[in-house]
Amino acid sequence: MQNEFDLAVIGAGPGGYVAAIRGAQSGMKVALIEEREIGGTCLNRGCVPTKALMHSANLYRQISRSDLFGIEATDLKYDMEKIYSRKDEVVSKLRSGVEFLISANQIEIIRSRGLVTDQNTIKTKDREIKAKNILIATGSSPARPPIPGLDLPGVMTSDELLNQQQGPGCQSLIIIGGGVIGMEFAGIFSSFGCKVTVIEAMDRILSTMDREIAQNLSMIMRRRGVTINTRARVNKIEQTEEGLICHYTQKETSKVAEAQAVLVAIGRKPNVDGLFSENLNIKTERGIVVNEHFQTNIPGIYAIGDVISDGIQLAHLASAQGITAVSHMIGNPSPVDLNTIPSCIYTEPEIASVGLSADQAKAQGLSIKTGKFPMSGNAKSIIEDEDRGFIKLVFDSETEVILGAQMMCGRATDLISEMSTAIVAKLTLADLGSVIRPHPTFIEGISEALDGTHGKAIHIAPRNR
Repeated sequence: MQNEFDLAVIGAGPGGYVAAIRGAQSGMKVALIEEREIGGTCLNRGCVPTKALMHSANLYRQISRSDLFGIEATDLKYDMEKIYSRKDEVVSKLRSGVEFLISANQIEIIRSRGLVTDQNTIKTKDREIKAKNILIATGSSPARPPIPGLDLPGVMTSDELLNQQQGPGCQSLIIIGGGVIGMEFAGIFSSFGCKVTVIEAMDRILSTMDREIAQNLSMIMRRRGVTINTRARVNKIEQTEEGLICHYTQKETSKVAEAQAVLVAIGRKPNVDGLFSENLNIKTERGIVVNEHFQTNIPGIYAIGDVISDGIQLAHLASAQGITAVSHMIGNPSPVDLNTIPSCIYTEPEIASVGLSADQAKAQGLSIKTGKFPMSGNAKSIIEDEDRGFIKLVFDSETEVILGAQMMCGRATDLISEMSTAIVAKLTLADLGSVIRPHPTFIEGISEALDGTHGKAIHIAPRNR
């Protein structure tokens, strides 16, 4: 049995398994240690299953409005058990594909928890692994704040909500947290007719996103029947014969919300507990502290993804960090620009952003010019009856190099990659404006936003002069 490796990775999520494969491609002998399912949170309890549910929810909502498109659909109903079953099938298919790739790259999978005892040693259930390099990619888990009642039946994190066989089985749902996770689930269950109440401590939902995006999504969600309470803090949850009561304070006023189930979606915490032996003094501060190469304070030990200190918790970023860490191990520069990180929210309409918003650029003292196009003037948006949305672009006013982009429209999560490419390549307004984009498409909105920086967008009426 092989116990010596060039690289041992703990955690087989999108950061860990991608790093393991890149290491094998680079000629390393690699071990991948995972105590749960291959694919980590993203594939099994996060990104993928959530988007599978989202697809079913959006399809149901679209069919319920089919008369708008001249199609009559009668006796429409959904089967939550089948929806969850399909979600499981999608996850299983993708997980099998990842397992095949790991095997094809001759990476040894060790199904166990790993304990790092020194800079080159990992103890598993029944083996001691030696490795020249160790990469920690153990991810994160849902945070559970110290709120009385969080242990009651029917109070769930996203892990429990996604892993139930038939869904929450509720007609009403309280969501604590109006961030990305909370608002995606609000969109999913409100589409199925569930009465959803969101309780958010900040002054708006999606507090880290562009303010206009947050305002637009609030209006859309409220129009779809979602109740949103901001500047509100949950005090306790109680159980009654009818269901659950959530006591919260909003603007110094005590209030209550009632529902059959409660989803706690206030963020995630790094999985560092029980990872290192007591004599191994890995530096941590709300996660594992690393440098720009993802090295810890102990030579030969690296960490990436959700487990690192103050990390941005995105699957695609974890993958990029894994590739960067392996590149450093073999003496190569990073092939990835880690300063340009797209963020995506899979509500309807979709939301995506990359680079700086106008407010962020101004806060940094930059002189900017912006171009914005409301997608109400976009043919594809009208054809598909997309809700209110826009594309906004931010440029340096002197060099006209693009600094950022924010989108709220159909296929925004796909379109944002053009803007990511533009930022990495430091393209200018003229560079981007020279591109012909096809009609009718959502991506035409980029051309209109570019022209809007000079007040010359074609499909916007001119301001009164």
